Amino acid sequence: MKLLRKRFGFSLAAALLITTNINADTASDIAELREEIAKLKEQTQILTDETSNLQTGFNYTTVDSKESHSGLGAAASKVYYSKSPLSIGGYGEMYYAHTSNEGSANSDIIDVYRFVPYIGYKFTDNIILNAELEFEHGGGGDNKAGDGYVIVEFMYLDFLFNENINLRVGNILMPMGLINEKHEPTLFRTVQRPNTEKYLIPSTWHESGIMAYGNIVDNLSYKIGAFSALDLEAGLGEKEKWLRESRIGSYRNQNRLGLAVVARVDYTGINGLLLGASTYIDSDLSMIDVHFDYNKDAFRAYGVLTQSERSNTPIGEPKSAKGGYLNVGYDLLTFTSSQDKMPLFVQYESTSAQDEIEGGSSVASIDTTTVGINYFPHEQVVLKADYAMQRQDGVSDKNIASLSMGFIF
Repeated sequence: MKLLRKRFGFSLAAALLITTNINADTASDIAELREEIAKLKEQTQILTDETSNLQTGFNYTTVDSKESHSGLGAAASKVYYSKSPLSIGGYGEMYYAHTSNEGSANSDIIDVYRFVPYIGYKFTDNIILNAELEFEHGGGGDNKAGDGYVIVEFMYLDFLFNENINLRVGNILMPMGLINEKHEPTLFRTVQRPNTEKYLIPSTWHESGIMAYGNIVDNLSYKIGAFSALDLEAGLGEKEKWLRESRIGSYRNQNRLGLAVVARVDYTGINGLLLGASTYIDSDLSMIDVHFDYNKDAFRAYGVLTQSERSNTPIGEPKSAKGGYLNVGYDLLTFTSSQDKMPLFVQYESTSAQDEIEGGSSVASIDTTTVGINYFPHEQVVLKADYAMQRQDGVSDKNIASLSMGFIF
């Protein structure tokens, strides 16, 4: 009996050991099966993507609104992280505005302001073409407004070496201010770009040349380049628009081709803050700006200050210009459960394109206060409304009520 109990104990222990081993083997097999299923799913997705590529010619890449290569907008940066050698993106915006003029008739305008395709191509991971074509005011041709046109707004080759030094050659966005490089409509709050970055830093400002860029150290980037200079003779007599009308851009220039040097530094070492400065110098003009953009949760504030000084100025022409703006906003939908965004903002701006005129006179600054709201039903789509109150020399000049829609893709 004692022997029987001992044998029974040994049998029970053996059975338990076998069961434990079976369970262990089963758990191991299940883990292996799960791993194999995950691999099969990944391979199936790859095959699906490759089949799609064969059918469409390239793999579509969606815009990542948080991406920015070398300070460009999200859609303009698309080619740098595209899954395919060929990348197509872009943006568009149209608006309606009602202007109440003091002492003159009111006016209304509706404008298909811009439709802009980006076309990029990766020759290799280190040699990249990026180009922007712009159709303004409905495009060129015999349109009723008569001011539509089509233009190459940039076209360059990037030679990427490392995080410290890269080379860009071609027709390039000038690295000045905040909006000139990041001019997509989802990136600024107002319906119209601030006058500071329209008339004083004449966005969209692009010139032909060569530029080096990269990081000096972590969180401190630089850009420096040599470009075709502004043609100030082309801006003679333009008064408030003298800087804007001096751009050469991508047009052929047969009269005067000067040389300009542009340099920029940006610091991003504080969470949510971009802080920087840039300068433009040629034989006739020096321009400098300081800029910042601070994003923290639902709050955003951004702004620019700029000043230009001209030498060899003809009598009666603007000799210097200065101005700036500050935009402060808060996303109202953070108080709700909605994933959409609805920032309410106020912007104050003062511009003096004729701060000093050769011969001793000057023209008072134009001061504009704008209040408005944006609604983002999607991070790539924005609807805007604002009301701008413009004053000059303390006297009411005009008020502008505007509505717009914009998108990037």
